[in-house]
Amino acid sequence: MRIALGVEYDGTDFFGWQRLSHAKTVQGALEEALAIVAAAPVEVTAAGRTDAGVHGRCQVVHFDTEVTRDMRGWVLGACSNLPRSMAVTWAQPVADDFHARFSARARRYRYRLLPRYVRPALDARFVAWERKPLDAARMHEAAQALIGEHDFSAFRAVSCQAAHARRNVRFIRVFQDDRQVVVEIEANAFLHHMVRNIVGSLIPIGRGEQPVGWMAELLAGRDREVAGATAPAEGLTFLGPRYEAHWGLPEEVTL
Repeated sequence: MRIALGVEYDGTDFFGWQRLSHAKTVQGALEEALAIVAAAPVEVTAAGRTDAGVHGRCQVVHFDTEVTRDMRGWVLGACSNLPRSMAVTWAQPVADDFHARFSARARRYRYRLLPRYVRPALDARFVAWERKPLDAARMHEAAQALIGEHDFSAFRAVSCQAAHARRNVRFIRVFQDDRQVVVEIEANAFLHHMVRNIVGSLIPIGRGEQPVGWMAELLAGRDREVAGATAPAEGLTFLGPRYEAHWGLPEEVTL
């Protein structure tokens, strides 16, 4: 039987998603918790990996098991064995050909910035601190140059192992949310550090240090060394993947 789960987590205290033998990871903690519920080893496959310090609002995973448990049992059993910074929010059986990663048609991220001269305290785990004021309208205008299918080499980490840098950004918006500046982006897939590098290049535009057209220039130039610095991990949340409706998954992860 194949089961899909929705998982949320505060990534601050984890060394990223992927299981490691020498450090605490989100995948490792989830598999340990599910193994207790199943009384057998469990290996999960995720829609996408997140880096150290990055959060997940609705990461989707799947796993195969011959153990019989009701879906409520998987959810509550996992949660009771997970650290407080993690929770399984839903579980449901899926078809054997469903794949959390390869069946996804899009992925969404949100990045939060706090532009003020005093560092954050209450929100410190979930926002990136920017000491100077930011103009969200300028950042939004600049970001629209990224919509569509392009070569995103200018926003690709040197360590990225993807076969190519072409990605299709379906939407990106930048807006003011109370005192924070928020960047939301959806694409068919993302390169390593792509969102953080995009945000790192929007920040100088928001400060007024670069013109609005700079994003289009960076995109066309395909030179990572010319683009902005990689924005900090703590501001980034993986909102989740999106799947076609025929898989019957919850609305928050359905196109």
